[in-house]
Amino acid sequence: MVRNTIFMAGLLMVNFGLAQKSMPVDWQLKTALMAVPEEYKAGAKVYGYDQNGRFITLREGTNDYIALASDPKRKKFSTAAYHKALEPFMARGRELKVAGKEFQEIFDIREAEVKAGKLKMPDKATLYVFTGTVNETTKEIDDPYLRSVFYIPYATGQSTGLPVTPMPPGQPWLMDPGTHRAHIMISPPKTK
Repeated sequence: MVRNTIFMAGLLMVNFGLAQKSMPVDWQLKTALMAVPEEYKAGAKVYGYDQNGRFITLREGTNDYIALASDPKRKKFSTAAYHKALEPFMARGRELKVAGKEFQEIFDIREAEVKAGKLKMPDKATLYVFTGTVNETTKEIDDPYLRSVFYIPYATGQSTGLPVTPMPPGQPWLMDPGTHRAHIMISPPKTK
């Protein structure tokens, strides 16, 4: 369940009910950048969607961050931002999803490709996932929530000293230990 939540960060979501046309570019830029650390917002590359729902580049970047706008095909709003070193991994996941692969197939394919040296995985990289609810009247994001993910491929509980089972909010733990997707999860307590 938690693994699927993280995977969805690369796929993204919008809370407007059924699939529909994309939001205006300025809105996509504004909300995608909510996932980016403040010092990187001005130069982050931003991916989003055209009016037909096709995945496109909304803005080229000048620094080390990439932001993803929320996917209009999804019911829930979610944006993400990650260090550019993760782009080959993220792009491969998007490619496999478009090809009709499900979560476990994507996981297994990328694991095999990383082990074979066909897919480059950085030794460490950061991902932020920003969620909330789109206010139907103002289009602002209500109930904002930001969680952090720190990829450290093939790390284990033993190599990091971290627990490998979900911890209470605010406590770090290691998800997918021993795999290419090993990452530290930090989910702050929700205010509501």
